[in-house]
Amino acid sequence: MTLRTSWRVGKSVQDWINLICGVLLFISPWALAFSGHLTAATTAWVGGVVIAIMGLAALIQFAEWEDWVALVAGVLMIIAPFVVGFAAVGYAAWAFVVLGLIVAVASVSEIWMIHHPAVRAS
Repeated sequence: MTLRTSWRVGKSVQDWINLICGVLLFISPWALAFSGHLTAATTAWVGGVVIAIMGLAALIQFAEWEDWVALVAGVLMIIAPFVVGFAAVGYAAWAFVVLGLIVAVASVSEIWMIHHPAVRAS
């Protein structure tokens, strides 16, 4: 039995958020018309797959490391436009920052709840 199953009934909303954000990041090059910018598109596809897999894995069978990987992936998505060099691709940069921030906050929230189950119960 994992720590999460001691307080969790059903699936976590944070895991669903991460799964949805991963899918949105994956389709964002087509939806926001930056698929022609290969660096931004490839980063979105890889980041989206990683985040979606972590969300799906957490929904299927929890292990705390999945939330930590999703947190790191979310932070990397926030900084990717500036580090990888596509910050000038407006829609791409905004998609990365917004979705990365949502993933990071959801992951931190879930990690916090895992380590503070008494606060969640009250």
